[in-house]
Amino acid sequence: MTSPVASVFMTMQSELSGRNEFHVFITNEHRQSMLRGIFEGFYCEIQRTKVVFDTSRVWNTKLPVLTKLFPQAKVVSCVRDMAWVVDSVERLIRANALEPSKTFNFEAGGTVYSRCDALTGPGGMVGYAYNATREAFYGEHADRLIVVTYESLARRPAQTMQAIYDFIGEPHFDHDFDHVEYDADEFDSRLGTPGLHRVASKVAYVERSTILPIDIFDRYKGTSFWMDASLNRQQVRVI
Repeated sequence: MTSPVASVFMTMQSELSGRNEFHVFITNEHRQSMLRGIFEGFYCEIQRTKVVFDTSRVWNTKLPVLTKLFPQAKVVSCVRDMAWVVDSVERLIRANALEPSKTFNFEAGGTVYSRCDALTGPGGMVGYAYNATREAFYGEHADRLIVVTYESLARRPAQTMQAIYDFIGEPHFDHDFDHVEYDADEFDSRLGTPGLHRVASKVAYVERSTILPIDIFDRYKGTSFWMDASLNRQQVRVI
């Protein structure tokens, strides 16, 4: 989910650039103070005593500026084989067959092929996140990144969460992985995609067959670059 902070952050960063006719009066010190203020203002009630997890796929593209604003900031990047991500979205679209989704501009006449192309294109929900993860994974601030695979989180949630706590330097919390329900029903309904962010009660790995045409499913073979140790030049921790 794109967070309010990420949305405002992107807008502010753009407005503080040369597109603003008054940018000649704006110094980098101004930019740094104003961008940091977005976080401090939004999280003012909790950030003094708690760690903030702000969820947005955009942060993988913003590590250079985040390291300037918050030198201790780290990114937990959750990944899954792209074919199965696309499969999950397609299942959700079919489950809500009566209502077109904003994910595809409320277009009612698309096919599974056009939807997959839209999802995985450079500006698509999946394609953008995938490219953003690659940017962080291969970038100069990759030491701020930990990659958490869906399989590890679903199959070994306790060990995976312990590794995350170790990475961010926080004490371990004893989670109840049988009761972790979450939803954003109002938000999802506005997108025309009910259930998009809904999380089931029990953390578990469920085997299933794909509903995608086999040529689409095969299109994404070899895209899980984080699983290839020879490509991990920055020694990013992958769980």
